[in-house]
Amino acid sequence: MAKCEICEKSVAFGIRVSHSHRRSNRTWKPNIKRVKATVKGTPRHIYACTRCIRSGKVTEL
Repeated sequence: MAKCEICEKSVAFGIRVSHSHRRSNRTWKPNIKRVKATVKGTPRHIYACTRCIRSGKVTEL
């Protein structure tokens, strides 16, 4: 579910490394918000990351 409908940004995976260098899996989740925006001339709710909202790629109502 954590996916931006504008730029397709989604969950990223990596490895958490402790001080003693023990390694375990971890995730980075994008900052997704549900906003009301105009898509192809019609208002609807979309999920967009805050980077797209801030840069003006989303035309909010």
